[in-house]
Amino acid sequence: MELNLPHNKKLILFDGVCNLCNASVQYIIKHDKKNVFLFAALQSDLGKQIIEAYGIDTNKTDSILLYTPENGIYYKSTAALKIARHLGFPINVMGTFIIIPAFIRNCVYDYIAKNRYKWYGKKESCMIPTPELKNKFLG
Repeated sequence: MELNLPHNKKLILFDGVCNLCNASVQYIIKHDKKNVFLFAALQSDLGKQIIEAYGIDTNKTDSILLYTPENGIYYKSTAALKIARHLGFPINVMGTFIIIPAFIRNCVYDYIAKNRYKWYGKKESCMIPTPELKNKFLG
């Protein structure tokens, strides 16, 4: 599946009903000084199309994905660390943790993802972006 994203843009797919995921999206928007990221909820039509096109098992990966036109889909901790690299200091320093093997990083990631609803709560429906942020959301 080839998404027709604007030049130099990356798409973050997130769990639209997860409070932690929504807070993370708000943080990314605030710190995305180079305007690199666009967003879509996994529950949106676009999110569902990408999940189907890439054969993603939402029982194993259900919180954040990063799509880049040049490399396709990144999952779990790799997606989070590649996103962090594009944000300002000090969060961009977290990108250096990419040197840790993914199976170790993903153990921590999976533990947080598994407990995110219990710790942070869940919304009944996906967030609706404000009019000034609407152009950052696809789907």
